[in-house]
Amino acid sequence: MKIQDSQYLSALQIPNQFPVQNNSTRKAVSQTEGTSFQDILAGKTGRTEGTLKFSKHAVNRLADRNIRLTDEQMGRLSDGTQKAGAKGIRESLVIVDQLAFIVNVPNRTVVTAMDQAETEENIFTNIDGAVIM
Repeated sequence: MKIQDSQYLSALQIPNQFPVQNNSTRKAVSQTEGTSFQDILAGKTGRTEGTLKFSKHAVNRLADRNIRLTDEQMGRLSDGTQKAGAKGIRESLVIVDQLAFIVNVPNRTVVTAMDQAETEENIFTNIDGAVIM
């Protein structure tokens, strides 16, 4: 049987069956080589260093308590979370103006939120640090 008559390709015929990689394809591959796995993962999962997420519970508490955060307050909350992380705090109380937030620092997730009326007892449990902004 001749190789050319077979339905299968020989090793000598394979290079002619696939397109040659051009310079633009090589350039695209080399540009991603400098990106770390952590950066790619963060981009795909939507987790970036400066972004705070709100748990479903926290969103419900904000709505129930009619709490509206300004951009300035969000910035201070994010800064407080970053400062807590720098000190090694994992579950933090972050106070911004008259609002108190419990934040899971490693996940950058606001777990719950309350205003001054809710914090009258001034007792916060299951935290290992506090930041007053």
